[in-house]
Amino acid sequence: MKLVRYGNPGKEKPGLIDAHGKLRDLSGVIDDITPEHLSDKALAKLQKLKADKLPLVRGNPRMGCPVNHIGKFIAIGLNYADHAAEAGLPIPSEPIIFTKAISSIQGPDDDVMLPKNSVKSDWEVELGVVIGTKASYVSLKDALSYAAGYCVVNDVSEREYQIERGGTWDKGKGCDTFGPIGPWLVTRDEVPNPQKLHMWMDLNGIRMQDGNTKTMIFNVAKLISYTSQFMTLMPGDVITTGTPPGVGMGVKKNGKPSPVFLKKGDVMTVSIAGLGEQRQKVIAYKK
Repeated sequence: MKLVRYGNPGKEKPGLIDAHGKLRDLSGVIDDITPEHLSDKALAKLQKLKADKLPLVRGNPRMGCPVNHIGKFIAIGLNYADHAAEAGLPIPSEPIIFTKAISSIQGPDDDVMLPKNSVKSDWEVELGVVIGTKASYVSLKDALSYAAGYCVVNDVSEREYQIERGGTWDKGKGCDTFGPIGPWLVTRDEVPNPQKLHMWMDLNGIRMQDGNTKTMIFNVAKLISYTSQFMTLMPGDVITTGTPPGVGMGVKKNGKPSPVFLKKGDVMTVSIAGLGEQRQKVIAYKK
């Protein structure tokens, strides 16, 4: 099942994508897609609906983040060995955890706004995991059962803020618009193996990232289990699981560093197999 939220910002309605790729309205069934609708029991009720009987939504409305009221936006750093290499950093012995501000979350096709005085804004295609069941000290064996489903995340990052401004990574990760999520929340039953997903990112039509979740250092089950040792994961929390190589700061020409960073007018296209595609235009800072 592919769950969505569509409409103008702040006024999104719940919906689903039917077997023919058509958008169907769920607002006659539920008011919104929120944490209480992500349990196995709640999702099972939605899966019993006859999608072709739901109202068809005409046109191409804006897609919002597919889950409202996300509590925590947790991110994993350097989770692909080849990305760690391009960043010039050692492969971590344990997952690196940081957070992205909830205020960074937006729809998958909304504009990405460069922060004020940004000079090194960058992209990262990532697999997002949406938690469906409260998780605390969960076992590796059971970890995947705590996921409601999966989604595409673009972990947009300002590298100067992240790396050169001291302190933790968070300050370069939580800027407004730096957390596009969606277009869909694809339920767990449609993603039997989250470690076999092709993922890619294009900048202005040029392929920059081309990877697969099979090359993660720590797989999704490990990340859910590990993170739950340090904080209780609640329904609606999102874990974004790291990016493959091909980010802007890692670009080389003739073997020498030649980083490429986002500028006004750039267009990012971000996709993971079976989870949909995002498209963001980069705009300058504005109040």
